[in-house]
Amino acid sequence: MYEMREPTVKIEICLESVQSVLAAQEGGADRVEFCSDLFEGGLTPTLGAFRTALKHATIPMNVMIRPRGGDFCYTDLEFETMLEDARIFKEEGANGIVFGILTPNGQIDKERSQLLIDLVRPLEVTFHRAFDMTINGYEALEDLILLGVDRVLTSGLEATVPEGADTLAELVKQAGKRIIVMPGCGITERNFKKMQKQIGASEYHVYLPQEYPSKMLYHPSHIYMGGLLRQNEFSVSGTEASAVSNIKKLV
Repeated sequence: MYEMREPTVKIEICLESVQSVLAAQEGGADRVEFCSDLFEGGLTPTLGAFRTALKHATIPMNVMIRPRGGDFCYTDLEFETMLEDARIFKEEGANGIVFGILTPNGQIDKERSQLLIDLVRPLEVTFHRAFDMTINGYEALEDLILLGVDRVLTSGLEATVPEGADTLAELVKQAGKRIIVMPGCGITERNFKKMQKQIGASEYHVYLPQEYPSKMLYHPSHIYMGGLLRQNEFSVSGTEASAVSNIKKLV
């Protein structure tokens, strides 16, 4: 007698370095979201970093298309930059594109989104957590479905997945098989099983940062490369293969 099996749950790892791409692959991740500057929530990575990752790894890489930090209402020039970046990464071999564009009143910018989607097809398209800044997530989900978006990355219109878990479960039911609702932000090894049971999604987006001391021996303490909100200049963030493996074992 044929035994029905539950669909495989996929794990996407959010990261910002080539080394982390290799670690995610070693740990058994299904896919990565490749960004730069996760301190800003993730921006478009450099072409050089993507080419290097593609040279050394085979894991599918979805590339963030976000020209700056802050909100998701873009000027004409910023949107032109997004189109150009999307075209370049499509030609370079990206598995998919990740983006999010909103109107000033907090709705999905359907016109611009359609232009970008048409440009990158047949690549995968993910609408990122700009979704969580919409005025009505249930209507926004229907807009994304009509646009033909493959998946939406969301924390359930809350700051983190644990806070938005009830809404995420509702969004997963609303979506059905029309679009993938992928919970992300605040998922850890400690809460993964609980979130999976409560939400019931088929894909999860996980950020597993580790801090390492830099190789610098000389530490001038009075000079900073960033603004007033300062990161430690002498530590490096990355992803450990063991942390990815631990999450995959929970699926």
